[in-house]
Amino acid sequence: MLLVAGYLQAAARQVTPSATAEIGKSSLLIGEQTTIQLTVKLPAGASLVLPALLDTLANHVEVVSAGKTDTAKDQQHPGNVTVRRISLITSFDAGTYIIPPFRVIAGKDTIYTNPLTLQVTTVAVDTTKAIYDIKQPLGVTYTFLDFLRDNWHWITIALLVAGLAAGLVIYLRKRPKPAPAPVKEVAAEIPPGTAALAKLRELKDKKLWQQDQVKQYHSELTDVIREYLEKRYGVKTYEKTTEEILHSLHYSGIAAEDINRLSGILVMADLVKFAKERPLPSDNEQSMERAVDFVVRGGNAHV
Repeated sequence: MLLVAGYLQAAARQVTPSATAEIGKSSLLIGEQTTIQLTVKLPAGASLVLPALLDTLANHVEVVSAGKTDTAKDQQHPGNVTVRRISLITSFDAGTYIIPPFRVIAGKDTIYTNPLTLQVTTVAVDTTKAIYDIKQPLGVTYTFLDFLRDNWHWITIALLVAGLAAGLVIYLRKRPKPAPAPVKEVAAEIPPGTAALAKLRELKDKKLWQQDQVKQYHSELTDVIREYLEKRYGVKTYEKTTEEILHSLHYSGIAAEDINRLSGILVMADLVKFAKERPLPSDNEQSMERAVDFVVRGGNAHV
């Protein structure tokens, strides 16, 4: 009787294997990342086979990192363990995607998690609102005497420096002047728009995508555009994502139409480089045409 009671008590402490899946954020901007936590509860010592994660979980949903698996004792049910794995995912295509249930083998049981839903949206640009100037600060009455009282020590220093500078000027004028050094010719700086168009023509002549070097083609194309944005508009682009670049351009004075044109170039390049997209020949040509049009419309002015 004692053996039977002990067996029943041990069996009662063991739970039926279960598996759940949770997503960190169910709504993302294109290119953002979120987590998926897979949790499995099962008796200690039971065998466990977790699903292997490939490059993608679903259509247009990519795995950035499969993550590590952690095992902890189940405090509520002694004799059982809880296994967790947190993975990192992203998507470069706007839309709503269903991540199918994960298949888990716990001991002799095969169980499935709940499906997950992920919604991916692109950057919204409100072209209906105008850009307003910054309001000027209100004027405060401040007399010359107030200025002297508040800055007398700086004025004293300035007078001393001016006296020393005047003495130095008089000394230099009376000193014999050396022969003038030969003037070095400085090469004229090429305007950013001209330089960008030349590089785009050079890239087009390479015919990279025609030689099945599509990823290299889009990488060099976006490098030209990033360099042009920095020299023409002063927008820092390197080490930044497409989303961060487009957000910065809203404050650079570039028209919304041109930002949308640029967005098409950068998003297509991201799909090729990170999502292994195989664009059509017309898509490759359109990216080049959009890049040339964007540079021509931007002109050659420096920051």
